[in-house]
Amino acid sequence: MSAVVLAANNGEVGGGEVMLLATAGVLRDLGVETEVVGPDAEGGVLDAAEEAGFPVHRLDADRRRYAHELREWHRGTTGLTWCHGLVPSLATAGRRHRLVHLHQLPSRAHRAALLAARSGATATLAPSRWLAARVSGTSVLPNWTADPGPVPPHAPHEGAPRLGFLGRHTVDKGLVVLAEALAGLPEGERPRLVLAGEPRFTDAATARRVAEALDPLGDTVERVGWVTPAALFTAVDGLVVPSVAPEAFGLAAAEAMAAGVPVVTTDAGALPELVGPDHPWVAAAGDADALRAAVAAWAAAAPTERASVVADQRARWQAEHSPEAAHDRIAALLRDLHVHPA
Repeated sequence: MSAVVLAANNGEVGGGEVMLLATAGVLRDLGVETEVVGPDAEGGVLDAAEEAGFPVHRLDADRRRYAHELREWHRGTTGLTWCHGLVPSLATAGRRHRLVHLHQLPSRAHRAALLAARSGATATLAPSRWLAARVSGTSVLPNWTADPGPVPPHAPHEGAPRLGFLGRHTVDKGLVVLAEALAGLPEGERPRLVLAGEPRFTDAATARRVAEALDPLGDTVERVGWVTPAALFTAVDGLVVPSVAPEAFGLAAAEAMAAGVPVVTTDAGALPELVGPDHPWVAAAGDADALRAAVAAWAAAAPTERASVVADQRARWQAEHSPEAAHDRIAALLRDLHVHPA
């Protein structure tokens, strides 16, 4: 049995599963034997873990059956169980030597479940101070992203500035407010919106509402589907994170900070904490006028101002959200838990 078992919340790869895989990589670098358990899904987190060389244990894809099977399977474990999300945390409730790792703010409906899920756990982790402040007794383990390497100067694209969006096409992610903000700009000052991602994990009504909001922008919207962050970042001059609902972290923004892409964001949840108190392009969440002003200020910024922002972003990412920062924090956490390399 491995020294650390990472238990997934979902079979498909979402933000929490991205961080589970990143955690597995850091644990391997630290010499800690690591296994991944989760619900089986084609092309999902277990396939990604197995492709990366980690042993995996595949359980039922149905959420309820997964939780039941995980609780039974967990009886035979002896190492540390690192539960990424509420589902595995609740399935193993009452067991010792567990970490409950939250990747989003639990809804009111889930607060009782969280209380039960934390029973017996060694610690509860959150990816930001914002989230930790809303769940008492929680420690902060900031999220991190891969290092894209040295960031070359980002030459602007010809024509209208190209503003990227990366994520789910939902109301909560701010696409309706973003569409309203961009529609209010004069056509000659409107950036081209490069829309990456698709309406996954959403219902038909929400997808229709987002599509209707984007329609007035016409051919100034370029839809590229699911692409890697690196592919999007080479095709844009900036990234917008227009979230309306509070973000527990802000993975796309952190990836852009590492890659040297200027970020325009809102103050939803932990996003201001991520970009830092001096970041110039932060708008009030849900306020189309404020977002329009932030986008316009980004588009009008002189090359020297953008370069200065990019340098500040990269320095903040390096100190707070780089693999090196995560390596040091996880090594300290494991020492406290008396988990040692093989």
